Amino acid sequence: MTIATGDAAPTFDLPGTDDTDEGRRNYTLAEFRGRPVVLVFYPGDGTPVCTRQLNAYTRDIDSFESVGAQVLAVSPQSVESHESFSCKQGGFSFPLLADVDKELGKAYGIIGPLGLYRRSAFVIDGEGVVRYVHRALAGLTFRPTAELVAAVAAASA
Repeated sequence: MTIATGDAAPTFDLPGTDDTDEGRRNYTLAEFRGRPVVLVFYPGDGTPVCTRQLNAYTRDIDSFESVGAQVLAVSPQSVESHESFSCKQGGFSFPLLADVDKELGKAYGIIGPLGLYRRSAFVIDGEGVVRYVHRALAGLTFRPTAELVAAVAAASA
């Protein structure tokens, strides 16, 4: 089954980091109940497009916060890999979650034919319902902040 707009968002409990000691913990979708979540799946730490994407979302964090959204970025690398990647970039403004077994990626239908993550973004409203879905075919570009923020605003209306 592929997750589509209007479906209940698959829940998760994944290890992650936000570059703080307190932020190296497990993150769940349930803890963000009541506020929209922008769930971003990216193929790999340190790759060119992923680096541009996460740095763009960090630069634009005020836009996400203006609509009350929590950004969470997920890839199949380990928490240690995420911390190294984040450190090299000067930190990101949101947690990076580790889906090492790709179970969350499978639940959201973003695993490509070679078993790799397809660059994807989902907006989940405060009630846990998927309100926006984008799965890239090639993953050479990423969804602009303005598009994601507009999707959050529409989901919150």
